[in-house]
Amino acid sequence: MEKYGIRQLQRAMDTGETTSLQIVENRLEQIEQIDQAAAGLHAILEVNPDARTLATQLDAERSQGRVRGPLHGIPIVLKANIDTADGMTTTAGSLAMKGNIPEKDAFLVSQLREAGAVTLGKANLSEWANFRGTRSVSGWSSLGGQTRNPYDSLRSPCGSSSGSAVAVAVGLCPISVGTETDGSIVCPAQTCGVVGIKPTLGLISRSGIIPIAHSQDTAGPMANSVEDAALLLTALAGVDAHDGATAAIPQDFDPDFASSFDHEGLRGARIGVARNCFGKHPKVDTLIEERLELLKDLGAELVDPANIETAGQWRDTEFEVLLYEFKHDLNAYLAALGEDAPVKSLAEIIEFNQAHADVVMPHFGQELMEQAQAKGDLTERAYLDALATNHRLTRAEGIDATMKKYRLDALVAPTGTPAWLIDYVLGDFVLGGCSSAGAVSGYPHITVPAGFIEGLPVGLSFFSTAWQEAKLIRYAHAFELATAREVP
Repeated sequence: MEKYGIRQLQRAMDTGETTSLQIVENRLEQIEQIDQAAAGLHAILEVNPDARTLATQLDAERSQGRVRGPLHGIPIVLKANIDTADGMTTTAGSLAMKGNIPEKDAFLVSQLREAGAVTLGKANLSEWANFRGTRSVSGWSSLGGQTRNPYDSLRSPCGSSSGSAVAVAVGLCPISVGTETDGSIVCPAQTCGVVGIKPTLGLISRSGIIPIAHSQDTAGPMANSVEDAALLLTALAGVDAHDGATAAIPQDFDPDFASSFDHEGLRGARIGVARNCFGKHPKVDTLIEERLELLKDLGAELVDPANIETAGQWRDTEFEVLLYEFKHDLNAYLAALGEDAPVKSLAEIIEFNQAHADVVMPHFGQELMEQAQAKGDLTERAYLDALATNHRLTRAEGIDATMKKYRLDALVAPTGTPAWLIDYVLGDFVLGGCSSAGAVSGYPHITVPAGFIEGLPVGLSFFSTAWQEAKLIRYAHAFELATAREVP
C-alpha cells in the first residue's frame, strides 16, 4: 500500500484533502485486509476501539484552528508492552497477561496524546520482548501468533519490536514505537527496511513499560524516514518524575531533532568504521563498502578501522545483569498493577506457562525466565560487579575510548544481516549485528536502510556517545537523501 510521511499527511489535512478520521479508517481497513487475514503478516495484536473517536476529536480541533504539532491526527502503533489506559490491553504478547488493562498511560503515551497522535493499536512482538526461552522465534507470541517479514513471509521480521517495524514497513501506520534492551529496535528496523532509533537511556521515560532490564531498556521511534523518526522522537522525549533516568537529560539539550536537516549533513563529519562489526555476511560487507564510499562522497572523513577494542568482552556480564534485573523489574511492574494483575510475579508467570505449555510453549521454552527466577536481589555482589563491568567495557573503555582515540563524531557499521527463515525447530538464526555496544552502554544508535541483498533489506548504523541523537539523525538523514530509498 502507498505510504505517506508525516509532513505529507499534515499538508493533506490542512488543505482539507483528507481528515484524521479518514486516515485512521483507511489504516483500520488495511489492517483487516492485509494484516489480520489468515495469510497476513500479523503485525497488529489489537486495534484501539477509541481510534475513530480520537481522530474525530482531533479533526474538530483542527477545524477550530488548533493544531498541536506535527503529530496532530497522525495514527501510531505502540508495541504491546506499553501501557495504555483505554480499551487496549498491555500483555507483552503473553497469554499469562491476557486482559491486562493498566489504570494509567505510560508516560510516553501521555506525551503522544498531548502531541495529538492517534493511538491506532498495539503491535505484536516477540513474547516477553524475547526474554523467555533460549531457542526463541522472533515475532512469535502466544497471543498474537507469528509476525512475518514483509519482504518474504517465510522469513523472520527479527525481534522483539517485530510488529512495530512491520506495521510501518507496509504502511499500516506512518510511525510506531518499539522498545529495545539489546537490538530489539534496530534489528527489526533494518530487517524490515525502516528507520529505527534506539536513544540514550533516559531520553524517553520507561514508566509504564513492561521491563526486561532498567540499565538497558528504552523505547524508541520506528518510521519510513529519518525525518518522521526524528519528529516522533521529539514528542517522546521528556523528563518524567517517576523515572529517575530522565533527570540526566542535559539542561541545554535541544529535543527538536528535525530542525536542522540538509543534504550537506555529513560534510566534515569524522566517522569511524567499526570493522569488528563486519565479517558476518560477505554480501553485506560488499554493500556496506559501497555505502562507505558514498559517505566519503557526501563529505565525511572516514577513519578506518576504528574498532571498539573491548567488543564482545561484556557478553557474559550483560547476560548476568539482564537476569537479575528482569526478575526485580518485572516483579516491581506487576506489583504496581495491584490486585487486578493477571499474574503477580515472575514465579507465577513460570507456573502459568508450565500449566498452559501446549499453547504458550509449543515451539520453545522459558529457560531465561527460570534462570532469572533463581537469581537474588540487586544488592548481590555478582550483580553489582557485572553491572560495573558492563559500563566500564562499553563506556569508558568502549565507545568513549574509541571516540576519543580517533577524535570521532560517530561510528558506523552494518546493522546486521538479511532476514533468516522462520524456524520452529532450531529457533532464530542470528549471524550477528552491532547493537550490543550502544545497548549495554545506554548510548544512542540509529539504523537507516542501506540497500538490499537478494531482495531483503539491510541497514547502516550510526552510533556515538550519550546525548548525540541530533548529530546521528543529521548524518542518517543526509545518507538517506543520497540513497533515495532504493528498492530491490
